[in-house]
Amino acid sequence: MADANFQPTVMVVDDEEMVITSIRAFLRLETEYHIQGFTNPLEAAKYLESNPVEVVVTDYLMPKMNGIQLLAKAKEYQPEAARVLLTGHADKQSAIQAINDIGLYQYLEKPWDNAQLLLVIQSAIERTTLVRNLRDKISELDAAHNNLKEVQRRLIRAFL
Repeated sequence: MADANFQPTVMVVDDEEMVITSIRAFLRLETEYHIQGFTNPLEAAKYLESNPVEVVVTDYLMPKMNGIQLLAKAKEYQPEAARVLLTGHADKQSAIQAINDIGLYQYLEKPWDNAQLLLVIQSAIERTTLVRNLRDKISELDAAHNNLKEVQRRLIRAFL
């Protein structure tokens, strides 16, 4: 069951502050998402260690850590979060590497189309929510299965 107060978090990482400001302003007009922006990918990676996000949108070329390296950290810390590469560095090899190595959800080129970006983020949030709900249901089923196995063991011992 969905929480009416749930406010998805979208992380935007780009070494250009103007990109983050532009995306944040657009998303604030169109959505009620919580936007977490970082110009430093190392700080973004640190944030991902302990703060849940639904979507990570990152540039490819950045100092200290590139976008694929950051998305690899996102996959490690939050495997359910959707990973989006938004880059002006149109390199098919990088896109293929990202898809294969880190399970890239979407590859978008700069300059981006706001309507397309919004659609990608909305569908990414929906995907992340579904994957997390599925994970929770599987955990519930595993717990129920383990309880049934314990009841079965007790019944067998009681009748032997």
